[in-house]
Amino acid sequence: MVSDDVNKGTHFRVWKRWVQGAVALLLLLDLALVFAIWRAAESAPQAQRIERDRLAAQAKLMGLDVGRAQAIRQRLPEKGRECDQFYAEDLVPASSGYSTLVSDLGEIAGHAGLKTNLVGFKQKELGGRGVTEIRITAAVEGDYPSLIRFINGLERSKNFYLLDQLTLASSTTGAIKLTLDLRTYFRS
Repeated sequence: MVSDDVNKGTHFRVWKRWVQGAVALLLLLDLALVFAIWRAAESAPQAQRIERDRLAAQAKLMGLDVGRAQAIRQRLPEKGRECDQFYAEDLVPASSGYSTLVSDLGEIAGHAGLKTNLVGFKQKELGGRGVTEIRITAAVEGDYPSLIRFINGLERSKNFYLLDQLTLASSTTGAIKLTLDLRTYFRS
């Protein structure tokens, strides 16, 4: 029996050391976990502040975008009226379009003191928009100040012209030849 008691005592001491070792290991792991949590808590507020600042800046930008969108929405009726007015007043009706353009270009060239050599038109339907695009090729001759007056006259004309290209060349008479590619639109 004594040997059983000795074995039990030895076995108990081994078991006790195992439990003490496991508890010590758990305490070490707890200390490591406490240290890791402490380090994470130290860096978390800074990371949260950075994220908060980034989100605040993003919210401010979105607020500005929303403000601009609301301002645009408020101006839409006014802009719609302006577009309707432009369509009605600045675009030539198709029924009298070509004669109006020839007359207008001839008048502008005459006031500028230029000789008109060529005026050509090319029509292109723009489906579903209520307008027809007209490409105009015009050639005029004169001195430099007259050419400037002609271009200025196009800008100030009651008719709507878009200048796509212009080419200068000298003519055989010593004047300057100006070839223009213009666009305008007729309303249907």
